[in-house]
Amino acid sequence: MSYEQSRKLINRLTIISTIVIIGLCIYWYQLGIFTSQAKMSAYLADKKILGPIIFVLIQIIQVVIPIIPGGVSLLAGVVFFGAGPGFIYNYIGIVIGSLINFFLARYYGKSFILHIVSEESLEKYTKWTKNQKKFNWLFAICILAPVAPDDLLCLLAGLTEMKPWTYFWIIVLCKPWTIAVYSLGLVYGARWIMRLM
Repeated sequence: MSYEQSRKLINRLTIISTIVIIGLCIYWYQLGIFTSQAKMSAYLADKKILGPIIFVLIQIIQVVIPIIPGGVSLLAGVVFFGAGPGFIYNYIGIVIGSLINFFLARYYGKSFILHIVSEESLEKYTKWTKNQKKFNWLFAICILAPVAPDDLLCLLAGLTEMKPWTYFWIIVLCKPWTIAVYSLGLVYGARWIMRLM
């Protein structure tokens, strides 16, 4: 499969997953689990162990193969499991997925990345890697910032001479802040939309 075909497939899967998510949201809304804490608790009662495991796996997959919009899965974690547990499950899944991205890029190289992102997008950020020390700091700042293209930068880091432990600690220490900002923004945004409905 060519790079372009892979990217087209990922785009199509993203569209399909978005349609499925919208359908599920409509179904859950009709069940009343977005408007009633009691109904949500009842719905999740028999999914206390399997639910979080499946959710973490979904988060890992969406980081490595971006077919689910990241914001949607972040919001789902907080909505279904609550602020504390949802944050933890989001964090675990995203950190594991980010580590996998780094090692996939390091092992398979540029050819792997081009199946996910275009060469134009990759080259746009490759110039940042000319000075490894500067890139390490820039990478940490970008992972800390909520608007940076995290998944692409994680793949790019795998192509550099960044030490795995440096990468590990940047991800582990910087990711929580980004996840928290996204989660809070999405939750309050969703509540505002629900009030309008």
